[in-house]
Amino acid sequence: MSQLAMVIDLNKCVGCHACAIACRAEWSVPVPYRRNWVKRLGPETTAKGLAFTFYPGLCNHCDDPKCTTVCPVDPEERVFKSKDGKTKKISIRATYKDPFTGVVLVDKERCIGCGNCVEACPYEARYLNEELDDPRADKCTFCVERLAYNLEPACVRTCITGARIFGDLSDTTSQVSKIVNSGKAVRLQSKEVNIGPNVYYVGKDRDILLLQQSCTPHERKWENVMAPMRREILKAAIKRIAKVV
Repeated sequence: MSQLAMVIDLNKCVGCHACAIACRAEWSVPVPYRRNWVKRLGPETTAKGLAFTFYPGLCNHCDDPKCTTVCPVDPEERVFKSKDGKTKKISIRATYKDPFTGVVLVDKERCIGCGNCVEACPYEARYLNEELDDPRADKCTFCVERLAYNLEPACVRTCITGARIFGDLSDTTSQVSKIVNSGKAVRLQSKEVNIGPNVYYVGKDRDILLLQQSCTPHERKWENVMAPMRREILKAAIKRIAKVV
């Protein structure tokens, strides 16, 4: 299976927020929500010296995404098709991981807006769009709609310094694969949150250390996810409708 991934070079990121703005413009993300973000870190003393850097964050399209397992929507069988014509049938809920690209997506038609996946994400990379009359979960999709036309993700295309490298980890000739396989790239994961994020970071040792100290999640948010009141209201409404029908 392919796994699309991104490497972010902290040596090149200047914190201009062009990536976040491009994403917001491309997908009409309403304020105050965001699909990706840039957070300033430091200056701060680390074991490697004084560090100052930025944390460009987004959905990690994890190997073992907990957002998919807490979705309460009934699973359904769906057939996926790869670019080379191969097919695979899997059971999915309203949020799922594409078996051929590794991208984690949300089926807006099936999402009931309960917010479970938003609560479960240890990277806080999802949001519930309350601007809609019928709220739905949303997040970064690696711009799969652009990829379908052989275009780069909006954030990659807009980065003025080329700090974002995007590609397929299974393609050993891709730049992203070469960087990850070099052992120089790191993931933001811990013993408590070890779900295989597919966004990697490279940079000076002190900046990487500051990033890991400041932004690595440690809480197992998905273990005790409690559905918001909206889910209880939805369940009650469904029962009432069923009785009427």
